[in-house]
Amino acid sequence: MSMKFIKRIPTAEEIIEQLPLPNHISSLRNKRVDEMRNVFANQDDRFILIIGPCSADNEDSVCDYIEKLAEVQEKVKDRLLIIPRIYTNKPRTTGEGYKGMVHQPDPGKKPDLCEGIKAIRRLHIRALSEFGMPAADEMLYPENYSYLADVLGYIAIGARSVENQQHRLTVSGINLPIGMKNPTSGDLTVMLNSIIAAQSNHTFIYNGWEVDTLGNPYAHAILRGAVDFTGRNIPNYHFEDLIHTAAEYEKLDLKNPAIIVDVNHANSMKRFYEQPRIAREVLLSRKYDGLLKKMIKGLMIESYLVEGRQGIDENIYGKSITDSCLGWESTEKLIYYIADNS
Repeated sequence: MSMKFIKRIPTAEEIIEQLPLPNHISSLRNKRVDEMRNVFANQDDRFILIIGPCSADNEDSVCDYIEKLAEVQEKVKDRLLIIPRIYTNKPRTTGEGYKGMVHQPDPGKKPDLCEGIKAIRRLHIRALSEFGMPAADEMLYPENYSYLADVLGYIAIGARSVENQQHRLTVSGINLPIGMKNPTSGDLTVMLNSIIAAQSNHTFIYNGWEVDTLGNPYAHAILRGAVDFTGRNIPNYHFEDLIHTAAEYEKLDLKNPAIIVDVNHANSMKRFYEQPRIAREVLLSRKYDGLLKKMIKGLMIESYLVEGRQGIDENIYGKSITDSCLGWESTEKLIYYIADNS
């Protein structure tokens, strides 16, 4: 075996014992998650915004960003439900590059997964405790979910993970809203099959246990655009794309059918500054058609304190070290526009 065993990773129980979630914060988190579920179950007509940095690379700057989000959330609370992005696990297409705080709690230092697991739990707890906003994270490693099971509000399954059996089965045992992205190829069948699997009950192996699951009625779709065999980005947020997706989705008679539109990635061709324009187009399509009005529940937006992106060694506070993001000034204007037009 060509592996070097470095050190044993503490169990979820051991990490949670070191970094417990206070009971009153747990109650606040559960109330907020109930509100999210109600939106997906058509019991709350607010529009969802899943918004924040491409990757959470620094605890202080992420929390400074979420503080600003919390202030805006209070002003638009009757129209929007804002879920901050705290993405601590980053998929890498070639395996190279920054893999998130769980790998490198300090991007300038060597990987340390043991400290990384503690760092991401501390960050999620701080966001909850100081701002009352349970966050969204990407499930890159299904076995790591248990370290954050009591703090997360929303989970996304990425375009490279959505066809993976272990991801689908794990989602079936989680009672949170979980978005299943279309794969990088754009194949809607893959995404819809993943939702079917996630909403079904299963028996499988998870973290050394044989487990049974009941299915997750809040598993839903995220449209993030596609990439063809030549590497060309193909968006899937236009009216015709949305109508086609909604119609195919509706045929399956799944529980709580819902679509979140990711306005960055292949939908924006990674031109972060196009996100406001795409958001406006989706909102217009949603107003125009009754099925879209019912099914499109929100948007996913990449945004940070400072617009654009930087190299890891540049050390600009609040600027993304992965994909480029909107800056705060543009973000705040966009949130108010969405609140007035959703």
